[in-house]
Amino acid sequence: MPVKNRLAEMQQDIAGWRHHLHANPELRFEEYETAGFVAGKLRDFGCDEVVEGVGGTGVVGVIRGQGGGDRAIGFRADMDALPINEATGSAHASTRPGKMHACGHDGHTAMLLGAAKYLSETRNFDGSVVLLFQPAEEGGGGARAMVDAGVMERWNVAEVYGLHNWPGMPVGHFAMRPGPQMAAPDKFEILVRGKGGHGAMPHLGVDTVLAASQIVQALQSIASRNVDPLENVVVSVCGFRSESDTYNVLPDSVTLKGTVRTLKPEVQTLVRERMEVLARLTAQAHGAEAELTYIADRVVLVNDPQGVENAAHAARRISDAVETEMTPVMGGEDFADMLDARPGAYIFIGNGASADLHNPKYEFNDEAIPFGTSWFAELAETRMPLG
Repeated sequence: MPVKNRLAEMQQDIAGWRHHLHANPELRFEEYETAGFVAGKLRDFGCDEVVEGVGGTGVVGVIRGQGGGDRAIGFRADMDALPINEATGSAHASTRPGKMHACGHDGHTAMLLGAAKYLSETRNFDGSVVLLFQPAEEGGGGARAMVDAGVMERWNVAEVYGLHNWPGMPVGHFAMRPGPQMAAPDKFEILVRGKGGHGAMPHLGVDTVLAASQIVQALQSIASRNVDPLENVVVSVCGFRSESDTYNVLPDSVTLKGTVRTLKPEVQTLVRERMEVLARLTAQAHGAEAELTYIADRVVLVNDPQGVENAAHAARRISDAVETEMTPVMGGEDFADMLDARPGAYIFIGNGASADLHNPKYEFNDEAIPFGTSWFAELAETRMPLG
């Protein structure tokens, strides 16, 4: 296996750290025990600086290389779990009902801890490695919180890199692309107001359920009829809720909730404008009113082309399966905020034939550990070489 021997030797220890984290998951901005575990390990490894409470429950560790250079690169791992009941039956399954590491953040954190231990031992680089253990990736804006806390400026971070496991991709494989790689995950809510009444006498009211249903249908025309077919866009209504819970009452109002995914600002703007018009006029056609609330608080994840070259170079030193023109993914990832602040890249590493992300039966594959840890270490040594 073309990984660093020392990291291969450490695999069992790193897997043990992951199993501990997996059994003790914490949700966004509640990662107090996780942060304490991470900070304790970093101190044990001999990191030069360990700072807790960054951007909420984030942890920053700094390792200075042998050369004494002032260049610094950042490595990020996310720490939070999801509000899911685990169904893996694993010996190290979650001990906390309704909380589960169903996205592999336990694996990401453990791999970066493994790289931290190796880099603290060897320090075979000229500059500083800044370890960014981030809270609240799952919809909490933890990356933005750490950026706003000044991590890039305080530790002079010039480049930043992160990774995520990918189910279905073979272990030992890497994938990435320059430019847009993951979508802006916008949220929306549409409130449809009408006139409630008796289900047996709909002519005396204004049927908000019918109006809202037609709006759901109309929104699907945006991707098929308003956006260039060669562009990437997803408009999904994921919630339909009324105030009525009986069989014969037409509700005064209905609320739709959903998500919009785009890779370009101009497409994002077009979708938002069309949603506003379609919701308002479709409701009006049924005698109702519709109000759109659109939340665009996260950006497209855009890899710097040079950052992809750097990431791919490090990956090729440990694997002959490195894809640099992968198809964009319409999922969102708040590491986009870190890449918005500094150039770098975000990559996927293979998790093998596992269940999908956010699935109650998902589990991070420990066989991926040497590849992720080696990739972080290679990046440090190739981006800041001695001599």
